[in-house]
Amino acid sequence: MTFDRASVRTTLKPWGRLDLGPWASEENHQDSPVGEISFAYDEAGERDRLLLLKLLFTRETLSIQVHPDDAAARSMGMESGKSEAWYVLAAEDGAQVAVGLKRPLTQLEFRKAAIDGSIEGLLDWQAAAAGDVFYVPAGTVHAIGAGLVIAEIQQRNETTFRIWDHGRSRELHIEQAIAVARLEPASSRKLPRHITVERSELMSCPFFTLERLNLPADTVWELIASRESWALVVAGDGTIGTLTATIGEGFFAEADRADIRVGPDGIVLLIATAASAPAIGLLREVIKDRLQSDFADANSGPAGVDVTPSSPSGASL
Repeated sequence: MTFDRASVRTTLKPWGRLDLGPWASEENHQDSPVGEISFAYDEAGERDRLLLLKLLFTRETLSIQVHPDDAAARSMGMESGKSEAWYVLAAEDGAQVAVGLKRPLTQLEFRKAAIDGSIEGLLDWQAAAAGDVFYVPAGTVHAIGAGLVIAEIQQRNETTFRIWDHGRSRELHIEQAIAVARLEPASSRKLPRHITVERSELMSCPFFTLERLNLPADTVWELIASRESWALVVAGDGTIGTLTATIGEGFFAEADRADIRVGPDGIVLLIATAASAPAIGLLREVIKDRLQSDFADANSGPAGVDVTPSSPSGASL
């Protein structure tokens, strides 16, 4: 099964709840170049969250844009800036993203290129394929090309300054963009780093960490979320807590823990945490269930015979 709009669903408690944002709005309707799904934890009385998880489906190249950093955002009366990371879930042949500029520009050069549209040719366009990870720190000029499905994790700020919109009629924000943009190349592509066999750190920054968990078939794990955490199933299936977890489903947790029972095809999860480094105790394999099952199979007998399982074990990962 592959990612598409129809495969994305909401998830209910007990392990958090993610409400699916509406498709239709002024900015994001089905005739738009981009389809956007925002996951949000909707709990009355809860404080604002630090992060936002989205899925983006691009039919056309999106606008060239930039977001303010924390300092710039606070000077405008906002709580935080907007740094973000992209995980490519699916990509058509030739799909590209642009992160940063090919060379440094002066403000005068940048303004001229933004006005006449030549800014598109000054971006650092890079091939994008499934599994690629890109980091877009606040202040980085960027764009997403056509034919992509992207999971985006970001600081919870929706402020966007459009620089060029390919002739569309939406408002541009060139002067605001000049005030916050880093007019230089950026180091954006990130390579995974294995923490354990099952855990890969995709990227970390001062605002969040993004990991991929690749859990083998028919195993049981305990996931311990000590900080605000957002999870997305990108392959396989299983259960998280009492909930069915299949491709496209999202989960939220904070100061919580949940059992992950992996199905026969394994499961792959993206986990974004509001922390600057991976948590040491995020994942622990639960051995008890497997040992109990193996012992029962080896010692099957008349009904009613109690079988005492071995003590649970497993190391923190």
